[in-house]
Amino acid sequence: MSERIFLRTGEALVEGSEDHLCAEPEIVIGELDGPVGHALANLIGDQVKGHSRVFAILSSDVQVRPATIMVSKVTVKDKKYTNILMGTVQAAIAHGVLDAVRAGVIPKDKVNDLGIIYSVWLDPAVIKVDNLDHKALFDVHREATAKVIRKALHNEPTIDWLLENQDQVEHYFYELGIKGEL
Repeated sequence: MSERIFLRTGEALVEGSEDHLCAEPEIVIGELDGPVGHALANLIGDQVKGHSRVFAILSSDVQVRPATIMVSKVTVKDKKYTNILMGTVQAAIAHGVLDAVRAGVIPKDKVNDLGIIYSVWLDPAVIKVDNLDHKALFDVHREATAKVIRKALHNEPTIDWLLENQDQVEHYFYELGIKGEL
């Protein structure tokens, strides 16, 4: 059996060809018999209007392992947004989780012992897009899911990398603010 994964965190960004085609997930992953499992159970049992928590599924009746609960970063108010989030994006996240298992990032012998809390970003502007490219949106969220899990389980970025690159990394919105573009 693989080593215990008590609690790990990760953040990632994957951008698509259009502004609304981006994913910026944040996750917590860890053993179900630890703090992640307790938090996961509390989240699924404490639903909040506009921020429904749902499991990542391939389709109805097909939940992925490790159990992955999606929490929206955006208040969900629109039926179209709900359908995109709970359709294309939910399926993409489920596939990304399985991609991480297939790649060995998540040890296969741990899939029933781990839980993932997945904070999902779907740009609210997506509801204004005519002829939304669901395949491109799916691909971005699938890639972001596998990436954020890899980063969490490999403790990336490392503290050495952060200390070495601290002054070279720019925060996009901070830089826009400095330029007076916000």
